[in-house]
Amino acid sequence: MANTSSAKKAAKQSEKRRVINVTRRTALKTSVKKVIAAIEIKEFDEKSATILLQDAAAQLARAKGKGVIHKNTAARKLSRLQKRLNKRVTASAA
Repeated sequence: MANTSSAKKAAKQSEKRRVINVTRRTALKTSVKKVIAAIEIKEFDEKSATILLQDAAAQLARAKGKGVIHKNTAARKLSRLQKRLNKRVTASAA
């Protein structure tokens, strides 16, 4: 347990930030899963998948900006989602 008042305050702030970051990370994971689900369903709809991807991209950017995830992690996740969507679009067009 913290002894000084500044250490107590730091511990309190850290816990507060942790709770917020867990919430953000969970929301981010959910939005990524929604994109993957939209890409992999049989009745593939490019428009809805693209909208979900844009939402996920916005959440990734927000999480990156807030320091929840590393910038390279955000870029990698977005790149892989985009690649997956493009692959499905070309497969459904052919």
